[in-house]
Amino acid sequence: MSSVRARHSAAPVRRLPLAGVLRLNRPSDIWFKPALSVVVAVGVPNLTLLALGRLDLALYSMAGSLCALYAHNLPYAARGRALAWVVLGMLASVAIALVTASLTSSAVVLVAVGALLAAAHKAVSDLTRIGPPGPVIFTFISSASLFAPQTLGRVPGHLALAAGAGAWAWLIGMAPGLVRPHGPERRATARALNAAAAYVGLYVDADGPVSASGGRGEAGHERARAAAAAAVHAAWQSLLAAGARPEPRRALEGLVVRAEVALAAPADTDPARLRAWARDLRGTNPVPRVASGRDADELLGVEVELAETGRPTPGKSGKSGKNPRNGTRWWSGRLAPLAPLAPLLPLALRTALGCALAGYVSLALGVGRPYWALVTAASLYQANLTLTWSRGVQRVVGNLVGVLLFAAVAPLAHLGPAALVLCCLAFNFGAEALISRNYWLGSICVTPMALLITEFTGFQEPAALMADRVVDTVVGAVVGFVAAVAVTNRRAGDRIEDAIAAVERARDHAARLIAADRPGPGALEAARRRLAAALVELRATADAAAGEWWQRALPQERVMLAEQAGHRTLAATVRRQGPHVLEDAEA
Repeated sequence: MSSVRARHSAAPVRRLPLAGVLRLNRPSDIWFKPALSVVVAVGVPNLTLLALGRLDLALYSMAGSLCALYAHNLPYAARGRALAWVVLGMLASVAIALVTASLTSSAVVLVAVGALLAAAHKAVSDLTRIGPPGPVIFTFISSASLFAPQTLGRVPGHLALAAGAGAWAWLIGMAPGLVRPHGPERRATARALNAAAAYVGLYVDADGPVSASGGRGEAGHERARAAAAAAVHAAWQSLLAAGARPEPRRALEGLVVRAEVALAAPADTDPARLRAWARDLRGTNPVPRVASGRDADELLGVEVELAETGRPTPGKSGKSGKNPRNGTRWWSGRLAPLAPLAPLLPLALRTALGCALAGYVSLALGVGRPYWALVTAASLYQANLTLTWSRGVQRVVGNLVGVLLFAAVAPLAHLGPAALVLCCLAFNFGAEALISRNYWLGSICVTPMALLITEFTGFQEPAALMADRVVDTVVGAVVGFVAAVAVTNRRAGDRIEDAIAAVERARDHAARLIAADRPGPGALEAARRRLAAALVELRATADAAAGEWWQRALPQERVMLAEQAGHRTLAATVRRQGPHVLEDAEA
């Protein structure tokens, strides 16, 4: 393989989409979990403060309570660690904001600190791949704390309140494990089975199978295969992060094996069977058994590992360390490996510059709450400029509609503090219930909720609040996007080359093991995991680079060929490891 990077001619500026930006998606399969969790996590502290007559402290309790929004897709062993880190990160962010606010009242300094915190939130969120709702909750709370009146003497008490609410949020996040201890792993496995079924359904059409090297519907076929491979990879990561291997988890491993078999032999797989297994994973029904424990362990290489070491690998137990299954280093409590830091720098710089400029423009216009413009800018920044543009459109539409909703609800909320708290809880639920359909739909509820939170210290004139919110929304969106255009990400193409090279190395290694007479115990399984992870990373990198502006022409054909060759090798490793499993699938 040549070490010289291919040269690519410059590509024209990519068109920014409008069609489909506001299209509604199917709701998340667990939309009600974060919605109910945040209502309980926020409601109990707020109602307690209401009873004590100290609703003015609700901002600090919400700093901890909103941590309940995170980690709902993680297995409970990993979720406990992840939520603990989220709470600690929130406390650190709020502490910086409170100390800064107590030391200076200069709006210029406060905006600068808020912008730097927003950039740090973005970088750490992407680095750890914490997942939705991402960095925006941290930025919202820390920015609001920066502009709240503060003294050094009150900082410890406010942090203690946030810590107590954070501990309550941790308990809320972990409570479902008492009823359905393997729920996250079951959902991840069901997604893998459904994604594999979708791929198999495309592979065989009315006229016969689509060829593995292309054929009819090549684009849709490749997307379905990439989506299925990503879902299977995510399911393995969920299982590996779950800790011990009780019987239900061993049964789930057998189902994920079947999903991998479907990718290896789609022509011999019944998609209805995969979907039936996925349906059986709903609720608390027993996990379907589709393979003996010995069959699954032989394919996974687990039986050899346990026999030789007497214990699971560090990655399986959820501890930090080198995971031999995919060759990546794990952050404690996370499903995904840590992202490289260097590619995150352009996004962090975009965030810092955009948030600072948005805040300063808001100040120049005389708006009393420049942190709203700062938070709007921070909420825009996604993996590439095209997605940032789409998020900007969604944010503006959702906020403007949300302002109108606030105007309708304000008379009800102003009936008294209890009505104010209940309205906020209703909007909390609505935001989390709707945001998975489309970001703008969730923003319709987020906007009035944010406006009502400002009234915890006392009712305000609705017209002034609405005017400030509209101005800050437009300023934050426009200035934030301009900053994203100004800070280019020219290295996105280089990262595609690196990702292609990683896939080729992983594929060559796996091919050598396939050709070997007797590969070492667990060696072929480790090579398969490494190749699967490299293919998933290549697809994510290619998708991110495709949405950047001022980018040289991307090597799309090389990406497609690398993916096709890699998936063929993955299929070969499954056949090499477990021919009896393929026979069972064909039966």
